[in-house]
Amino acid sequence: MKMIPAESFDIDTPTSLLYFFIDLLAVVASMGCLNAVVTSDSYHALPFYLQALEVMPLQILTGFAMWCMWCIGHDAGHTTVSNERWINRLVGEVAHSVICLTPFLPWAHSHRRHHVHHNHKDRDYSHQWYVREEKDDLDPVYQAAHKLRLLQLPFNYLIYLLIGIPDGGHVIFYGRMWEGVSMKQKLDSAISVAVSVATAGTLWMNMGTADFTVVCMVPWMVLSWWLFMVTYLQHHSEDGQVFTDDTYTFERGAFQTVDRSYGNILDNMSHHMMSGHLVHHLFFTKVPHYRLEAATKALRKNLDESGQGDLYKFIDTPKYNRELLKQWSENWFFVNERQVVRE
Repeated sequence: MKMIPAESFDIDTPTSLLYFFIDLLAVVASMGCLNAVVTSDSYHALPFYLQALEVMPLQILTGFAMWCMWCIGHDAGHTTVSNERWINRLVGEVAHSVICLTPFLPWAHSHRRHHVHHNHKDRDYSHQWYVREEKDDLDPVYQAAHKLRLLQLPFNYLIYLLIGIPDGGHVIFYGRMWEGVSMKQKLDSAISVAVSVATAGTLWMNMGTADFTVVCMVPWMVLSWWLFMVTYLQHHSEDGQVFTDDTYTFERGAFQTVDRSYGNILDNMSHHMMSGHLVHHLFFTKVPHYRLEAATKALRKNLDESGQGDLYKFIDTPKYNRELLKQWSENWFFVNERQVVRE
């Protein structure tokens, strides 16, 4: 904590809300333009393949705007939008439950457990860690999933939310993430589910299946691609380590986080989710996204000056889609035995 500026821990509500409204405007504007195109006579006069080509750029733009909004909801889930609990809840419900069709409280619940157990071989949430040398001992279902891994990529976030692999369901409450959770917490989380379901259902009924798919669900798939790509690449590298009960500490797990740059423009628009991820993991309830860049620079400088620069992992990743495909194809959720620190 002494290595980064004291102001890094300043959660400023007006600044947080400014970013929230900027991203909200971006989503509304891009999705509004997409909807205007899809409902126009000129669009319907085109053959299917030309319709797809016409809307594709707007779908990619809308999906990216939703990803930026997801980052704001992510801050709300970590209570770093405001020191007021109700503001975090309101922003999280709008950003996640409404805009990103991701039930806010269930996601925040599972994601917090990921932060508490990051890079633990068995306890990490939203990640599965399997030892490559033990591949033959895997459940046949997971062996089949490994063989079909390239087909999973577009659907991993959907699988995580609905089917609940590996943590439990975020719409129907089952699995390890709900063990020991009180009924009061479950009922509170059900409100987020209701908001997401009501939002999706209202849009579907009013827009019709075709327009809802083109305007909402395809951009949502773009969002899910960004989310999975960033999450996966921040925690997978050739020299990354995972720990067992005998060797795990919060700090050791955190320093396996990989900071990556996708380019200055994308880093800034994504609120430094990629380039400031280590600081975020070290202080996930204390440092808001607009403090990550300065905090990361200070941490890196002080680690170098204290002779601990080797602790910091950074990979410049301008070809991020290619890197995801490479890492996922070669490694999936496997680590080599040498990467598992057992004692």
